Amino acid sequence: MVRGTIKLQFVVFALVSASFTNIYLTQPILPVLQQEFSVTPVQVSLTVSSVILGIVLSNLFFGYLSDKFSIHPILLVGGLCVAAGGVVCGMTDDFNFLVGARLFQGLFIPALTTSIAAYLAKTLPGERLSVVMGSYVSATVLGGLGGRLLGGWIHPPLHWRYAFFSASTLILATTILAYLFLPRNKEKEVTTANISLLSLLKRKDLLLIFFTSASSFLMFSPVFNYLPYRLAGDPFNFSTELITLIYLVYVMGIFLGPVAGKMSNRFGGGNALIAGTIILGISQATLLIPSTIAIIFGLLGVCAGFFTIHAVAVGLLNRKLSCGHGKANSLYVLFYYTGGWVGITGAGFAYQHAEWSGVVLFVMCFLIIPFTTGIMEKRAAFRV
Repeated sequence: MVRGTIKLQFVVFALVSASFTNIYLTQPILPVLQQEFSVTPVQVSLTVSSVILGIVLSNLFFGYLSDKFSIHPILLVGGLCVAAGGVVCGMTDDFNFLVGARLFQGLFIPALTTSIAAYLAKTLPGERLSVVMGSYVSATVLGGLGGRLLGGWIHPPLHWRYAFFSASTLILATTILAYLFLPRNKEKEVTTANISLLSLLKRKDLLLIFFTSASSFLMFSPVFNYLPYRLAGDPFNFSTELITLIYLVYVMGIFLGPVAGKMSNRFGGGNALIAGTIILGISQATLLIPSTIAIIFGLLGVCAGFFTIHAVAVGLLNRKLSCGHGKANSLYVLFYYTGGWVGITGAGFAYQHAEWSGVVLFVMCFLIIPFTTGIMEKRAAFRV
């Protein structure tokens, strides 16, 4: 049993981290792409936000397919399509084709990520599911970091095309690994209620959590998306390699998830959300200080606040449910990535009008959402 769990953890970790590597591949090299294709900051940000938009559009669809069909052919098709899109990105000299191929990749990433989460929920008993899903969450963090390092550090920035070829090779290898080694077990028996997506959206307590999911990623993704512009200009004038090195603060997410869960259990989900929002707000304000030390501490705080809010919100969502976990978590992911897409796109216009200050002030406007959710959770807990 332990041996089987370790093997399953490895397969899940490999596939999910390879999938998330593709999402943020262009983030540290946005200035390089902007210069090469002669586009605006808003346009070049589409190389990230179009992937997120694709995930938003197809997430519920692949969740539905995963409930109806075997995961193995879904994984194979998804992996092949993501890899093919990466090859097109690496070969094209047309910016519109680049954005289109990135959207195509985003449409099929849920075939790997959402589908494997559904597979795990359907096939594993509770105690094993918790262990393997721990690997899943860690893989999303390291995959996001790995994509940034691959795009801006492992390959020289001017050779960014090789990053796409490397990522495509990685996704192909891990897809084949998952196809061959994921057990074709009979699904466990589960009791499901006829609960609709609309009925979940009508619950005010869940809707607040869904909006908290959206706002958390909306406030987090633009900071790291437009960070290269801030650090490449005065007074920093960092190289692309040094900018990419700053992204290592992202690895904090591996450790903050479990810590946030313990905070929520000890002090209550509402208090944890409020604390995470305050940390996030102070850290965002710190990013306005023109100092390398301030930027590093600000980014560390942004990661601490974001991952606290994200982890606590996921925990609150699942504790409030007696059934319909799959649909509720699909909605959570849908709101989450919609927030990311809105954040990157909206902050692009803010950057055009007021540069880095515009980005920071734009994201700070949404602090009210997780803060309000935290207050409402505190009141609900007090009534109980």
